[in-house]
Amino acid sequence: MNWDDIRIFLSIARTGQILAAAKRMGVNHATVARRLTSLENSLGTRLFDRSTSGCLLTEAGSRFFDRAERMEAEVVAAEADLGGDTPEITGTVRIGAPDGFGVAYLAPRLGKLTDRHPGLTVQLVPVARSFSLSRREADIAVTIDRPETGRLVAGKLVDYALGLYASKAYLQERGIPASPADLGAHDLIGYVEDLLYSPQLNYGTEFTKDWTARFEIASALGQTEAVRGGAGIGILHDFIAREDDDFVAVLPKLRLHRSYWMVTHESSRPLRHVAAVQDFLRDQVARDKIMFA
Repeated sequence: MNWDDIRIFLSIARTGQILAAAKRMGVNHATVARRLTSLENSLGTRLFDRSTSGCLLTEAGSRFFDRAERMEAEVVAAEADLGGDTPEITGTVRIGAPDGFGVAYLAPRLGKLTDRHPGLTVQLVPVARSFSLSRREADIAVTIDRPETGRLVAGKLVDYALGLYASKAYLQERGIPASPADLGAHDLIGYVEDLLYSPQLNYGTEFTKDWTARFEIASALGQTEAVRGGAGIGILHDFIAREDDDFVAVLPKLRLHRSYWMVTHESSRPLRHVAAVQDFLRDQVARDKIMFA
């Protein structure tokens, strides 16, 4: 069994396509298909159901995927151990994060990390979606749910709070609600329910059981800008809204509390460049913890 063939197998499994795997690995797609066939022949079993729409792991392929990932982890660990005397942090680390945390908090601060490590490239993907670490969509994921399954390593990054906010202009025109019952008379801003990537985001009813948004946006930053523009009352992150004088807290005693988790695949543990980014994120939010309270 050839290790390069196993690497190709993992790339196909993570991308779901031979062509996508070839692009990721920088080789010809015909070579990828040939190496996959060679691996299947050596194992005496079919690992994928191939079709024009992509490659789906067979039952045998799923079992082999788990073993192949363990082999990959051992190879990564050996490479990290042998390169342990290299002082410079180099490589590329992709961080997947919710858009509010990723854009409003991480983006202005990650430059410190790249200044500290000139050989390090950081890719920030701040989008409202979940990331598959097994498929290597990200090296580090910041999530609002603690993962319960998979070969993942998770640790709480920081707790944060959310509250109701509106613009000064909106409240001057429509008045300030005195109780949760008054929210029904106002324009409310919320998520597009069928696009929620986590049930933790379905928090409108935690303020009032009759929460009905007239303006739905599938992005925390989009909701923030809608509130800023006077479109209504929205549920915003305190660490974003408190920094802007245009926002006024509505019913300020009502708060929601959530947590950000930092998650990596266990095979990434030995990687010095991934560990360096994790350490930076932990240190940074520890310094700024009061922002999130």
